[in-house]
Amino acid sequence: MSDELLTVEQVAAELQMHPDTIRRYIREKKLRAVRLSARDLRVRRSELESFLKERDTDGESRTMPDDQP
Repeated sequence: MSDELLTVEQVAAELQMHPDTIRRYIREKKLRAVRLSARDLRVRRSELESFLKERDTDGESRTMPDDQP
């Protein structure tokens, strides 16, 4: 089974975040990555999908309380 490896920049673009934020997530072990060299990180597509699933809301409709009597 082939699992696509994404650069930090690709992950950041996909999530519409800054690459430094993705690097911080990796450093804080919130997102797993593969280190190819001292400066080269890759994120497996499956890891990114797991990361997103863990943070996904439960899909329930949430309504704000009515401010009017």
